[in-house]
Amino acid sequence: MTQPRDPKNWRFVLATDLDGTFLGGTDAMRRNLYDWIEARREDVGLIFVTGRDPAFIAQMCGDGIMPWPDYVVGDVGTTIAGLENGTVTPIDALEAHIREVWGDRGDLVRQTLKGAPGLVEQDTPFRHRVSYHWDPETYDPASVAPLEEAGFDILISHGCYLDVLPGGVSKGPSLLRLLDQLGIDPERVLVAGDTLNDLSMFQTGLHGAVVGESEQGLLDATRDLPRARHCTLPGTGGIAEAIRAFQLHPEAPDEVTA
Repeated sequence: MTQPRDPKNWRFVLATDLDGTFLGGTDAMRRNLYDWIEARREDVGLIFVTGRDPAFIAQMCGDGIMPWPDYVVGDVGTTIAGLENGTVTPIDALEAHIREVWGDRGDLVRQTLKGAPGLVEQDTPFRHRVSYHWDPETYDPASVAPLEEAGFDILISHGCYLDVLPGGVSKGPSLLRLLDQLGIDPERVLVAGDTLNDLSMFQTGLHGAVVGESEQGLLDATRDLPRARHCTLPGTGGIAEAIRAFQLHPEAPDEVTA
């Protein structure tokens, strides 16, 4: 695992989704980008912005499947964390707003959606969200209407997941909160993603890589965003493509197309 880096030394920051994005592309594409990052850890920052929970991230990095990040915006933006001795550790001050908005209303969400058609609660425990497996064939949108009226945000993505989130909390706003805390110039940042739960990242106005093979809903929603590049290559190949296209680092990753 890398030691904590000083964000003031970063000339480029990659803020990336995991599934289908930083874990996407061919083996050669992943190795090309991962090696490029590891060779430049002094001036390249890495932030995971993901729906995954801290335990998953720690396991994947500990097993050497992907590089350790410097920071994590996890659980679809409801976790903001740093790294301490191989542990993803929430940053209390940055999560205060999330805790305040969410409160202790998880049980309210579960009771409201108990028995709702097309929804089965995921068995992974989350602190500031409740997430479901979503079946579009049997789902009734009316079931979440009381939650929306109560100020929750409902996010459907991947064509199979539904997240109930604190109002106004998602990947993009939480990432901006972290970048501001770290004093990072937004012009040095590239966000990357492939599904609708990444949309709020592209809506920040940061440089963006909508990687190849992205969800059609994300492609449609980002088509008119001037800084959201629709990449040709999938996953890590698309990220490298965007770094080159936006000229975000003087020694950009090589092009790997297969």
